[in-house]
Amino acid sequence: MRKMQTLLRFVHCCCCCFLLLLPPPLWVSLAAAKQLLKYRLAEEGPADIRIGNVASDLGIVTGSGEVTFSLESGSDYLKIDNMTGELSTTERRIDREKLPQCQMIFDENECFLDFEVSVIGPSQSWVDLFEGRVIILDINDNTPTFPSPVLTLTVEENRPLQVADTLDGEKQPQLIVKGALDREQRDSYELSLRVRDGGDPARSSQAILRVLITDVNDNSPRFEKSVYEADLAENSSPGTPILQLRATDLDVGVNGQIEYVFGAATESVRRLLRLDETSGWLSVLHRIDREEVNQLRFTVMARDRGQPPKTDKATVVLNIRDENDNVPTIDIRKIGRIPLRDGVASVAEDVLVDTPIALVQVSDRDQGENGVVTCTVVGDVPFQLKPASEGEGEPQNKRKYFLHTSAPLDYEAVRDYNVVIVAVDSGSPSLSSNNSLLVRVGDTNDNPPMFSQAVLEVSFPENNLPGERVATVVATDADSGKNAEITYSLEASPLSSEAPGSIFSIDPDSGDVSVQAVLDREQRDTYEFQVTARDKGVPSLQGSTTVVVRVSDRNDNEPRFMQDVFTFYVKENLQPNSPVGMVTVMDFDKGRNAELSLSIQPGDHDQAAGIFSIENDTGTIFSTVSFDREQQTSYTFKVKAVDGGEPPRSATATVSLFVMDENDNAPTVTFPSNSSYTVLPPSSNMRTVVATVVATDADTGLNADLNYSIVGGNPFKLFEIDPASGVVSLVGKLAPKHYGLHRLVVQVNDSGQPPQSTTALLHVFVNESLSNATVVESQVARSLHTPLAQDIAGDPSYELSKQRLSIVIGVVAGIMTVILLILVVVMARYCRSKGKHGYEAGKKDHEDFFTPQQHDKAKKPKKDKKGKKGKQPLYSSIVTVEASKPNGQRYDSVNEKLSDSPGMGRYRSVNGGPGSPDLARHYKSSSPLPTVQLHPQSPTAGKKHQAVQDLPPANTFVGAGDNISIGSDHCSEYSCQASSKYGKQV
Repeated sequence: MRKMQTLLRFVHCCCCCFLLLLPPPLWVSLAAAKQLLKYRLAEEGPADIRIGNVASDLGIVTGSGEVTFSLESGSDYLKIDNMTGELSTTERRIDREKLPQCQMIFDENECFLDFEVSVIGPSQSWVDLFEGRVIILDINDNTPTFPSPVLTLTVEENRPLQVADTLDGEKQPQLIVKGALDREQRDSYELSLRVRDGGDPARSSQAILRVLITDVNDNSPRFEKSVYEADLAENSSPGTPILQLRATDLDVGVNGQIEYVFGAATESVRRLLRLDETSGWLSVLHRIDREEVNQLRFTVMARDRGQPPKTDKATVVLNIRDENDNVPTIDIRKIGRIPLRDGVASVAEDVLVDTPIALVQVSDRDQGENGVVTCTVVGDVPFQLKPASEGEGEPQNKRKYFLHTSAPLDYEAVRDYNVVIVAVDSGSPSLSSNNSLLVRVGDTNDNPPMFSQAVLEVSFPENNLPGERVATVVATDADSGKNAEITYSLEASPLSSEAPGSIFSIDPDSGDVSVQAVLDREQRDTYEFQVTARDKGVPSLQGSTTVVVRVSDRNDNEPRFMQDVFTFYVKENLQPNSPVGMVTVMDFDKGRNAELSLSIQPGDHDQAAGIFSIENDTGTIFSTVSFDREQQTSYTFKVKAVDGGEPPRSATATVSLFVMDENDNAPTVTFPSNSSYTVLPPSSNMRTVVATVVATDADTGLNADLNYSIVGGNPFKLFEIDPASGVVSLVGKLAPKHYGLHRLVVQVNDSGQPPQSTTALLHVFVNESLSNATVVESQVARSLHTPLAQDIAGDPSYELSKQRLSIVIGVVAGIMTVILLILVVVMARYCRSKGKHGYEAGKKDHEDFFTPQQHDKAKKPKKDKKGKKGKQPLYSSIVTVEASKPNGQRYDSVNEKLSDSPGMGRYRSVNGGPGSPDLARHYKSSSPLPTVQLHPQSPTAGKKHQAVQDLPPANTFVGAGDNISIGSDHCSEYSCQASSKYGKQV
């Protein structure tokens, strides 16, 4: 056994040494004797999938760079690495179902892509061509589908249905009836039908199966045979009959009438063939080309007219017979490194003899002898055809040849060869065709074009006309002839990836660079691209230069404000010459064209005339006045910008200036006025609305949000004001002491910072009725001159009468005590004197003793005997004024004239009854006190008749909210009693 292995190794080494001794062309020849290159590839794969290595499969050693590979066909889906021979896929996706050659192929080994690869020796001294085939494997990428999402199936009563295999291997779903079907109970069913293929992973789809239950049609049509097969010559004229399908039905009447329709048939079958529904004749509808469709396989269904109809199915196989109707085609393609474009092959004059310069493929779409083709070169040219391969498996209707040089080429002798190739098939009669190749012999090109400058800078103005010339570039070539003929083209600069072709163009012959678009310096001020000069040698040589186009400016842009309308908000009372806003304007031009001058334009009503100015450099707007929002809330004017171009361009923008409110206005009370009053009946219920204080504020927002409060004149807490609405309500129960005039000091504050306030007077006269308004108005007038700190609330004599009663009682008691003491002393002295000396009538001492007492007693004022305390009626606290008549008499009638002397009046309590409820009926007064002029800054010292704040008729008390004038003597008809601070009576 070991000897046998040693012998095999020796033989293998000898073979390897033998192959190494052979020249490289013989290696490829030996490899060419191999069978066709075959690979397998699944469809739907991504790009750059490795298929195989041609070099490895051909046994060619790579890596030295002497042998290269070139893919001559199949490049739509395949590509090959020129050095390693690695075969892979391109970006184009392979879909087996969409490949034309696989449309009617169901055998996976019959769907393939053919390709050709050439193996090129050093300097293309030899070329060998190999054919390959990539079998496309099917993957489960298609989902089985139903012909319709809703299928309708009619089922006869009591007919079983199940899945059965047909003769052609298809699956025919059948429905199994598990129970008795009674159409009269239920005439239809709706089921979900799912189909799933056997792929991995499996794909499935579903449809709705509607089962209609009908009466029994128990015999189905039956074809004479299950498979019909026929041959049809291609290009048969429309209407040519092919075969007749026959089916019989044992039923009679409508259930026995048969109609023929296509079953499982492709769209091409329905387009090419016609089936007579009544007779079953199959005929040609359109001409059929065997080269497109070589076989048609479909099913035909025989269906009776019963309800429901019954069917039978037969398979039709139609083979298309070939006719010699196609001429041979000659396809001339490039091979290796010899360029071939538009039927012209450019071959250098120094190419070696027997060098393949092109690949000629001759094919015939016909079959058999009709497709056997012979090919030859016509004329006296230094070229000949050689088979590309000698493989036995090569089809007769598709052959490949190399076009070789058979003699040296001389550029100076003949520059162009028109090589005509003729191909003839073996049909009867035979058909032929020809194709030609222009072989252009080229001079050796060894000098590239050269420019005089590596960088060319050009200045060009913007807003040009399309087509204007920008510059002219010129290059020279040291070669001659075609190698010296130069064409110019534009390419992107190495520093920029942008293609210049959309903006600039160049005349390929003269080198004139033109601009095709209107240049805008504001969009772009510099363009850089590369001009390439190529000579017409093979291979072409080239030189390049960089062109820099600098766009110069024109005054083509108007100044542009950042906004059409600028809106600014400033506070009122701003100091003059203060900045109120800033506008932003720009000009996309350059230099003097972008120098801007700003000015204020008057508005519609010349609002801005003399009020605003603008700073040219910054666009800052200044005001020359101080704003008062209450006078004007907004200003609107225009700002104009003019550039320095020729002609100048301008733009305007609207400026809207809104003056924001400051709390610079105190509230103003519009109702009630200080001199007005309101009559309130004593029987008013609690929460009775007495009056509503209405105030306004010229400010806005929080500065005009007002708050009402009672800050004085409400000692009994009888009244309450709503802080928001200003409604004054009665919240306490009225008593007799509350009758009379009440002066409520109401303060109105806004919500600004700092807050502003206004003080108003609300006069309320509590009484049942008003019969003498003059008296009340006189009281109100006096109230206006009374300090705000002194409360005016109700009847001031109500408490005073109590005090006077107490004083009278005390005085009487004191007098009585003194009289008793005097009597006791007198009696004691008298008794003692009498006891010593006895009584002496007319004695002067006695008269002198008593005289002073009688004289003093006679000078004492008379006591007011009205001070007796008794039961007071409802209006007992109403005040009336009495004045002394001459000779010590009193005024008893309210209509009698009072003394003009203010010192004669005094108050007393009058017990009135229901018959005299009105306060004015009991009011008697001397002339009013002289008015004292009040000053805003009144001192608070307790001097007699000091000046206090004068209250005007309107409500115009303005202050910070707490500064109310206080302190002075008060001697008016409300009370002759001074405040506690001033105890003397005037």
